[in-house]
Amino acid sequence: MTASLTAMAALAAMGTLTTLPDARGAEPVSTRASIEFVGEGAVDTLQPGVLLFTDRSYLAADLPDSLDGTSFLRRSIDHPAIIGVAQPGELLAITPDPGDPGACAQGAWLERNGFAPITPPETFQLFGQSSLDIVRVYRKMVARGEELIARKYVLFAGFHSATQTAEYPTSWADNRGERLYNGIVLPETWPPPTIVMAGTDPLPVPYLEARPQVVPIDVGRQLFVDDFLVEHTDLRRTFHMPEKYAGNPILKPETELELHGELNSAAVPKSGGVWWDPAEGLFKMWYEAGWIGTICYATSKDGLHWERPALDVNPGTNQVLPADLTPDSWTVVPDFAAQDPSRSYTLRLQPPGATQPGLCMTSPDGIHWTNRTPTGPAGDRSTHFYNPFRKKWVHSIRSGGRGRAREYWECDDFLAGAHWERNEPVPWAMADRNDPPDPDIGFIPQLYNLDAVAYESLMLGAFEIHRGPENPDCEALGLPKITELNFAYSRDGFHWHRPDRRTHIPAERRDVWDRGYVQSVGNICTVHGDRLYIYYTGFQGDVDRRGVNWLRNGMYHRGATGVAFLRRDGFASMDAGDRPATLTTRPVTFSGRHLFVNLDAAQGALRVELLDADGSPIRPFTLANCRPLTADGTLEPVIWESGAELPELEGRAVRFRFELTNGRLYAFWVSRDATGRSEGYVAGGGPGYTGPRDTVGRAALAAAAALRSHRR
Repeated sequence: MTASLTAMAALAAMGTLTTLPDARGAEPVSTRASIEFVGEGAVDTLQPGVLLFTDRSYLAADLPDSLDGTSFLRRSIDHPAIIGVAQPGELLAITPDPGDPGACAQGAWLERNGFAPITPPETFQLFGQSSLDIVRVYRKMVARGEELIARKYVLFAGFHSATQTAEYPTSWADNRGERLYNGIVLPETWPPPTIVMAGTDPLPVPYLEARPQVVPIDVGRQLFVDDFLVEHTDLRRTFHMPEKYAGNPILKPETELELHGELNSAAVPKSGGVWWDPAEGLFKMWYEAGWIGTICYATSKDGLHWERPALDVNPGTNQVLPADLTPDSWTVVPDFAAQDPSRSYTLRLQPPGATQPGLCMTSPDGIHWTNRTPTGPAGDRSTHFYNPFRKKWVHSIRSGGRGRAREYWECDDFLAGAHWERNEPVPWAMADRNDPPDPDIGFIPQLYNLDAVAYESLMLGAFEIHRGPENPDCEALGLPKITELNFAYSRDGFHWHRPDRRTHIPAERRDVWDRGYVQSVGNICTVHGDRLYIYYTGFQGDVDRRGVNWLRNGMYHRGATGVAFLRRDGFASMDAGDRPATLTTRPVTFSGRHLFVNLDAAQGALRVELLDADGSPIRPFTLANCRPLTADGTLEPVIWESGAELPELEGRAVRFRFELTNGRLYAFWVSRDATGRSEGYVAGGGPGYTGPRDTVGRAALAAAAALRSHRR
């Protein structure tokens, strides 16, 4: 809001803003704040019968004398808004009484932000006759320049004047908040509270509309999934599809826990997790044994063949979830930065049922879980992930926008930040009109779940798109609902770019193990040398289990786990044919000295030159001096006649120009040494990696090759 406040006087002078005085002119102006608000709204006077919200026909009823005649801001009851303080003073906020668990009470949030409840009155009926609409009043002395989020069902009142401003932020170029590793600057109010889950328009990706003038590229391989780094090109962008493993499923119900007696059988990670443990040299999988059964644990040397170790939680089995807990949706994420060894692994569990609190736990080994901490209320497919670029734990919370959608809650500490009040998480993500409906069912797509993980220089997301039918129809058939996976990409951890709406991991829609209900694992993929292993869940269903209790209904029966393969960085490539084509980047900065590419040009060639920010070649790193690179590899060095090392350019903005013939360019990066290490993140990890980042370069390629050779 800082930019808006700074420009307020100038805008008012142009006559574009209207300031409305408080009707209660007798009270000293200096005690009451002046505010500005963003977007739709109007200032009015509180009195019996006045319309309270822009999108409801609710009229004020039982107003106490202390509020009768005060100013208030009429705005949407559902959609958050941003309020800025133009002049300091007292500000009132009215919200439902927290005593009714069904109410949209925001009192706890107001108190965390410095508001205090005032009396009299203790409470009063703002409108209607329902107990949900009994409210109380809160007060705060606000400071000039302070920002407030007008959350759902928060009515601001008692101010001196209110000024309507342009949409905030007017431009991402004006942002003054946190600066990210890639040059993106966030708004001061974060996460943004103003996303509206109405309509079918795709949600904006503002950092692509207002890109940083200069992009630091010291973190990770730079992928071509968008134009964030592209200034000009006549290469063609192609998005690529994973290939399902012919040996699927790699894990299916076999044990007593997985077969689940008369209930539904399953051996499925859901969002659980498949992570590489460099200390033990093993892949570790957390999966659900039996539908709504328990959580079990398996290990693998190669990510394809899995063993079930005997553990002590439930002796003689590989169960890791305590017997008194029941999972519905859940995720396991290592905490690589944990200072306390007992918190080396995190587990977020949502029990079966409607919206209710979940549970966060931690573990020293991923087997024994302690520190049970309740979360705020959430729906049944809620999960969590870690954003290492901002060092934030993020809860991906099911919400009801457009049938199914996502809300967002971030915190610094996994346990301490786990609690939120109802409606406190902000609207986040949804399906939209660019998601094609199922050609046979005709169902309007919904966002069933959203998992995410750090991959190289961005957050990689898996949108689980629900294409129908709804649960009652599936139960009547004994067949799984159709959900499928679509990749998404984010450079700020919140806004998602989804340029390719094809299904990347499909439901087969025939009587095989992954007929439907395809789901991602929380870490989405692991890295095996020059390939990504993308794990997923599928269900076959059972038409002989129709019309019975949902825990025995065929729609959730015979769940198993599979994997699909994709080239390393292979989500998108920039392609050239027989004639040379070029791509020139926007200005970038880096501190490394070795340029590497992920390239498929076995029948072609790539040359690269280095340019000043104004486009002039930097000698001797020109196209003419670059040795043509003819190769198909995921870690290929670019070499000039003068040698492989780039000049000392730390802090200097330059551009790269790539010239390609008969090939595909997937990624580029500047490494600090000749190993080709990228310093980027490697999702669930893989052979050769020693932690969550690529600090080894070629050593990971060698480790994966040795593993494949041993398997043969």
